Amino acid sequence: MAATPGTPSVLRAMNDRSALDLLVAHGPLTRTRIGELTGLSKPTTSQILGRLEAAGLVRTTGSQTGRPGPNALLYEIAPDAGHVAALSADPTGITAVVADITGAERGRFRIEAVAVAEDVRHRTAQLVSEAVDGALERAGLGHDDLTAAVIGTPGAIDPHSGQLRYAPHLPGWHSRTLRAELAEVLGTPVSIENDVNLAALAEQYEGAAQDHDDFVLAYVGEGVGAAIVLGGVLLRGATGGAGEIGYMPLPGAPLARGGDRVHARNDAGGGFQSLVAAPAVRELAGAEDLAEALKDVEVLDEVARRLATGLAAVVAVVDPELVVLSGLVAQAGGDALRERVERELTGLALPRPQLRISELADDPILTGALRTALSQARDTVFDTSGA
Repeated sequence: MAATPGTPSVLRAMNDRSALDLLVAHGPLTRTRIGELTGLSKPTTSQILGRLEAAGLVRTTGSQTGRPGPNALLYEIAPDAGHVAALSADPTGITAVVADITGAERGRFRIEAVAVAEDVRHRTAQLVSEAVDGALERAGLGHDDLTAAVIGTPGAIDPHSGQLRYAPHLPGWHSRTLRAELAEVLGTPVSIENDVNLAALAEQYEGAAQDHDDFVLAYVGEGVGAAIVLGGVLLRGATGGAGEIGYMPLPGAPLARGGDRVHARNDAGGGFQSLVAAPAVRELAGAEDLAEALKDVEVLDEVARRLATGLAAVVAVVDPELVVLSGLVAQAGGDALRERVERELTGLALPRPQLRISELADDPILTGALRTALSQARDTVFDTSGA
């Protein structure tokens, strides 16, 4: 008979998950400290740790010294209780990272493949499998060790059709059966997520948007996109296209007509992206290196003016506490660009959000994919209700 709320098995599972979540958040803890943080008695805490250790979910890792009385054993999450794959797909290749259930990276591998090449567009699942296989080999693991996989791509999966939209420059990713094909080759469920949305989750988890429930991530690189988080919840939209501001019409920009059929994100195209994406900045400066291009004060001022004009439309509608600027253009412009955008925003929109440049050292898309995959895997691995 299935467990019902309030039964001993459900309460045990809830207590188990509370202890596991504390170990994820704090690292190694003693039995006494876990009891203090959960409010549970010492006997109950001991029972929890005994169950979790027997299930292979926790292990002891030395003892706490320097305190009166006997040394207390420290408990931690057992790293090999589960593993995940996180991937980032872009127009020139696929990067895969494999991590254990604690989030520690175990292997990384990249496949170089131009997405629009004829020999590439029809073997997307194979390329994903090769990237994951490479990361698994470096980790000394196999497909059977994976619990979840998350892939970040430009564009978004339409929740109704299951098809990737807003990414015409990734032709091999538009199959309605792609998720099933990927799950088959990887041997685990696969989620395909918008890359900028994943970058926003990375900022929320360990970047500039920590402790902010209302913020916008503006990703300005080879293409332009945004992620909108309101009340701590990522806004996706009816077709998954919330935040596709690269297509947004602005004064001085050609209109981006044709939706999915034209205007690839890594192309100048039309709309906002044709004014501020990396190709537009290079053209404006007559230079290939973005950092060099944005050392020119006139170029910097013009890019800031264009960015502020587009962001003003977003800020006026969403009214976020914070706008995080990320991507190649934002990184190249740095604080000099941020300060100018902040000044230009004055009077363009009534709300005055904070502006910050992303400081994440690693690829934020991969970081967001990893955090999402870990959340999914932990929901599976840490569920002891069926034990």
